[in-house]
Amino acid sequence: MVPARFLVPAEAGLIALDWGTSALRAFRMGAHGEVLETRHRPWGIMNLPPTTASVADGEPGAAFERALQDTCGDWLAATPGLPLLACGMVGSAQGWREAKYLPTPTSLDALARGLTLVERRDGPPLHIVPGLLQQGALPNVMRGEETQVLGVLAGLALPADAPVLIGLPGTHSKWVLARRGRIEQFHTFMTGEVFAALRGHTILGKTMQAAAAPDNDAFARGLEVARGSDAALGLLSHIFSTRTLGLTGALAPTAQADYLSGLLIGHEVASLARAQGQTPTTPQTLVLCGEPDLCRRYAIALQTYGFAAPTIATQATATGLWQIALAAGLVVAPAPSPSHPFTAGSLAA
Repeated sequence: MVPARFLVPAEAGLIALDWGTSALRAFRMGAHGEVLETRHRPWGIMNLPPTTASVADGEPGAAFERALQDTCGDWLAATPGLPLLACGMVGSAQGWREAKYLPTPTSLDALARGLTLVERRDGPPLHIVPGLLQQGALPNVMRGEETQVLGVLAGLALPADAPVLIGLPGTHSKWVLARRGRIEQFHTFMTGEVFAALRGHTILGKTMQAAAAPDNDAFARGLEVARGSDAALGLLSHIFSTRTLGLTGALAPTAQADYLSGLLIGHEVASLARAQGQTPTTPQTLVLCGEPDLCRRYAIALQTYGFAAPTIATQATATGLWQIALAAGLVVAPAPSPSHPFTAGSLAA
């Protein structure tokens, strides 16, 4: 909870931070959870700005404080005491302060109760959302995605017990099974990182050339190979076909990256269906949340494998942070009014 000396009127809103490994996104939010302004800085936890004379170099968290001030110091100065809430790698062991993992399944209320407090010399403390740990023979973790999931759920008008499968494509793609306000289980696929490594650090990249635009036909070809009659050969065999199709002239240099993308995403979608014991006819709401071109590719892959077209979610992280802030009592939502209706999230077909 926010210390009494830093409580501010509900209409002041919230400063919400999506603080990852390589970048920091800040949202200045209004009284109804609307995003008033967004800022993006390269101050991820592995690339913090140098400290200055105004912040002692030896002070714990000095570089993080500097990044915070550089990103939204004027917001803090304009509204003293404005609550601060962050999610992502800022709560890792390498972050400002470690926010312990909560066990999965978990709920919105459990995340709100589990916030880690970082006291700051001047101004209100920073609250950090915990990550999630899924125990088992092969444990799984997430940091930041849990907040996106809560933002997606807030924008869906579904019965409380209706299952939702949420895909978060990226460097480490996450697939989360959730219900209203509750995360039940998740899977992680290193698809994005493997694609980057294969393209940048193996022989496959030697024959690839940048394309002026995405090659949808090459991507679709990769998807078809991943689900074809020789799918039993597996991903490692299919990856090598990127090179052999290029050597034999069957795949242009500018098409090879999109073909490889299709292979990797196709195998991910097929593995996901097997892992959850699902078929394309399984009734379930399906939502994607992420970078637009990646969501486009995953939507194509899902439909190639027989799934219905997914919904695409926007503003999920900011909405999720607002939901957590409400549940934690960092903000109190005013009663809705005709001129300022509160919308929990934004979804676009």
